[in-house]
Amino acid sequence: MSAPSAAPLPRLTIGALYSDHHRWLVGWLRSRLGCSQQAADLAQDTFVRLLVADRAQRLQAPLQEPRHFLVTVARRVMVDSFRRRAVEQAYLQTLAEQPEALVPSPEDQLMLIQALQAIDAMLDGLGARTKRAFLLSQLQGMDYKSIASELGVSVSSVTKYVARATEHCLLYALEHGL
Repeated sequence: MSAPSAAPLPRLTIGALYSDHHRWLVGWLRSRLGCSQQAADLAQDTFVRLLVADRAQRLQAPLQEPRHFLVTVARRVMVDSFRRRAVEQAYLQTLAEQPEALVPSPEDQLMLIQALQAIDAMLDGLGARTKRAFLLSQLQGMDYKSIASELGVSVSSVTKYVARATEHCLLYALEHGL
């Protein structure tokens, strides 16, 4: 006679997850960020990310630790938010240093910030040397020998870095319909 199996945990819907844990998640984020508005925004972004992911592919297993799951997703949302803000601040700082005649319109500024954030997201996950080699090649037009000298690696390493980054960007573009 086999032991009775435990009844499967009911699958939480995103709505139930939201109603059961939203307030707790906002508090958790507020304790880390020190700002209730930013915490509320990131909590909403966390649930939006879950909704989008749930539409793409439903969660296959019930959540045994929903708060742990939410913290993991919220941390990723926080990191993405900080990275987007850093890209935007770097662009705005560069823009502030330009002569007024060269400053793009607000609409063009927004498009440029969004493009920079998309590029940053595309390059996310590459190692520091791979990313740097790729950017030196693509943005500064440096040849592989110069990049190798700059990074203190061989030319063949630079070739591998740029090939890896190019493949990574192409796969990202295919996955995201770019």
